[in-house]
Amino acid sequence: MTISLVELARYTDNLLETSSTQDYSNAVNGIQVQNESPIRKITAAVDFSTRAVQGAIENGGNLLVVHHGMFWGGLEPIIGSHYRRVRMLIKADIAVYASHLPLDRHPTLGNNVLLAKELGLEPNAPFARFEDTFIGLSGESDIETAAIVTSARTFARTHGGDVRTSLMHAGRRTRKWAICTGAGASADTLRETNAMEVDTLIVGEGPHWTAIHAEESGLVIIYAGHYATETLGVCALAQHLSKKFDLPWNFVSAPSGL
Repeated sequence: MTISLVELARYTDNLLETSSTQDYSNAVNGIQVQNESPIRKITAAVDFSTRAVQGAIENGGNLLVVHHGMFWGGLEPIIGSHYRRVRMLIKADIAVYASHLPLDRHPTLGNNVLLAKELGLEPNAPFARFEDTFIGLSGESDIETAAIVTSARTFARTHGGDVRTSLMHAGRRTRKWAICTGAGASADTLRETNAMEVDTLIVGEGPHWTAIHAEESGLVIIYAGHYATETLGVCALAQHLSKKFDLPWNFVSAPSGL
C-alpha cells in the first residue's frame, strides 16, 4: 500500500482525537515536519533527538513518530545541534509526527493503560486531570506494594531505566493505586491522590519534595522512569499504523537516564 504523510496523519489524528485533546503549547501534536515521498517505513522513538533521527536513517524509516517532539524544550534558534538535526531530516526526506497527551490518554494505545497492563493492574477510573481531560488511570487491588515495585523494576530495566520508591514499610499492601506516566508526580496529582484516597502512585518521575510528601502522608510513590514509562505508546502506535497501512516499523531505543 502506498500512503502519503497527509493521509496517514489524518487517520492518526482521528484515532488519537488530537484536535480535541488539550495539551501543553510546546507539544505541537501532529505533523511537525513534512516530507515529499510516500511513507515507506515508520520509526518510533520516545524523544526527538539526534539518536532518533540517525536511527530512522539507518533503518530506512521516512516517518519518525515521537512522544516528545521537536519543540519540547521551547523555541530555540536553528543553530548548532538543532540545525544539524533539522538538516539530517530534510536531507533524508524524513517526516516527523508527534503525539504527547493524546497518546498518553488513549484507551488502548496509551502509555498509561499499557503500563497498567504491564504491571498486572486493572483500571476502573480516570486519574490525573489536565484542563478538561484525564490523562492517567486508577484502580483498586489487594496486593503487596513490593510486588508492584518488583514488576515495575523488571519493566523499567527492560526499557533502559530503573525504579525508585518513596519510603515504605515491609508487608505494606496496595488497595487503591493510580498511574500517570512521565512527569506524573506533581502538586496536582498529589492533590488528586489525597482526594481519591489513593495509597500507591505509579509515575515516571517527580521532584524530590514529592517523596517527602509521600512519606509523611502515608502514600507510596513508585518512580519507574520518565523514559521507560513512555516507550509503550509510541511502539503501540507504530505497530497499529504498520498493520493498518501494511508498513514496516522499528523502534529506536535511546534512554535518557531519567
